[in-house]
Amino acid sequence: MSSTVRRLLRTAVACGMGVALTATALQAPATAAPREFASPAEDPFYTPPQPLPAGSPGDIIRSRESVFTIDPFGRNPVEGVTSTQVLYRSEDVHGDPIAVSGTVLVPEEEWAGQGERPLVTYGVGTRGLGDDCAPSYTMTQGLDYEMFFIADALNKGWAVAVTDMQGLGTPGLHTYEVGKAQGMAALNMARAAQRLPGTGLDGNPVAAMGYSQGGTTAGWAAELAASYAPELDLKGVVAGGVPADLRAVAANLDGNLFAAFMFMSAAGYDAAYPSLDLESFLNDAGKELMATASDVCIASVDGIATFGETAFKKVGDFTTSDPLATPQWQARLDENRLGSTAPTVPVLQTQAVYDQIIPFEQADTLHKAWCAKGANVTWKTYTIAEHATGMVWTWPDAINFLTDRFAGKPAQGNCAA
Repeated sequence: MSSTVRRLLRTAVACGMGVALTATALQAPATAAPREFASPAEDPFYTPPQPLPAGSPGDIIRSRESVFTIDPFGRNPVEGVTSTQVLYRSEDVHGDPIAVSGTVLVPEEEWAGQGERPLVTYGVGTRGLGDDCAPSYTMTQGLDYEMFFIADALNKGWAVAVTDMQGLGTPGLHTYEVGKAQGMAALNMARAAQRLPGTGLDGNPVAAMGYSQGGTTAGWAAELAASYAPELDLKGVVAGGVPADLRAVAANLDGNLFAAFMFMSAAGYDAAYPSLDLESFLNDAGKELMATASDVCIASVDGIATFGETAFKKVGDFTTSDPLATPQWQARLDENRLGSTAPTVPVLQTQAVYDQIIPFEQADTLHKAWCAKGANVTWKTYTIAEHATGMVWTWPDAINFLTDRFAGKPAQGNCAA
């Protein structure tokens, strides 16, 4: 990737507005009008057949040619990349089969490295709760704030599979930050990429990576892989800015500028566990918030307005009683807390020391828990960073870490440090 594009990348992530940028150096010549993709809510591709066809997790239900673009104006596709949207089988937290959408990106150039072409299952950061936030859609519009990161991984010759997770694009509310569902969606996304005809990825080495919400996804993929997807040749995991313990994260966000993330998580857990009955705890303001936020994307005018309306608000501003204080809510949050199982592959875990969204202490607790259980963890912190810049500083370390894992180099880890 050129230095110009790298500067654009850093600007996009630091500002959280990659949607406004373009990098024409990576685009194919404009030879035809760009293909138009309808929003997921209006696109029958995202509506799964009922009942789902028989199969196993990772099986593809349907697929179609897509476009990966980092050009929001002309929407010219990134040159030399085959993009395919897929609808595939995964599972919810109850073990029931569900359909999840996603995208498989494969460089067209022959892999020049050792062994087989690596496959990265990529967990995206927070998008919102609305179907239009699905990365399989935003990547066709040049409006995905992680598109430059994904393009950089593709430039290394790696294939990249990006899951939309449960309820983004597909029917139903997104189960935001329900870690087990996200981890299974990522592992099944890798399976789907390997089973997609013509990719040449069957049996290839795999890594999982993600930051923020994607850090939760990658962390859960790391913990689940050995038992849930043992056939995957998982080489390593990068989990950055990880919301490992949502009870601790919620305590930090209550009354915080970024309180909207806490309310989104409440909606996501209610979607995954209907018996939690979130509505029974809400006052009129809370019911109105949930009604308006259910189709909001954070990188939108409505998303910005929602953040403004909830900034510095507390749980009590939207509830008649605090659901997070009840045993049933605490139990579900604890079920999705990372750290109970040691990953069996090397992990790079990163964290900004002054992260204003994801508390440093709970991330530190996660790395210590993994280390105590014998995991091979490389713990990297960034002192001059907050949440968004922590993602920028993580990226080169993540690329180097996975490059070494794919090359078969041993990871030393620093648990003993």
